[in-house]
Amino acid sequence: MNLNVSGHQLEVTAAIRGYVSIKLERVRRHFDHVIDAHVTLSTSKLGQKAEVTLHVPGRELHCTCEHPDLYAAIDLLADKLDRQVLKHKGKHSRRHPGAAGL
Repeated sequence: MNLNVSGHQLEVTAAIRGYVSIKLERVRRHFDHVIDAHVTLSTSKLGQKAEVTLHVPGRELHCTCEHPDLYAAIDLLADKLDRQVLKHKGKHSRRHPGAAGL
């Protein structure tokens, strides 16, 4: 999985990049066919915002979360993305039975 982390009005440090990578590994455990992920972190007066666009075969999944703490926003984003990936995986396996064994 190719991971691209960028910041909007925010400097992305190695610690933040590593934290995002660790949190998105959970998504990869559930679904192996992730092509790439683009994470954008931004800051404003009201809080921190984290967005991700995940490319999987046949679909793009997009999530946005906002929280006063950046690390909490990343946690919420990972949870939301995990639910979307599991839902997509369930739809894909129902549509193509037997493809999971390939």
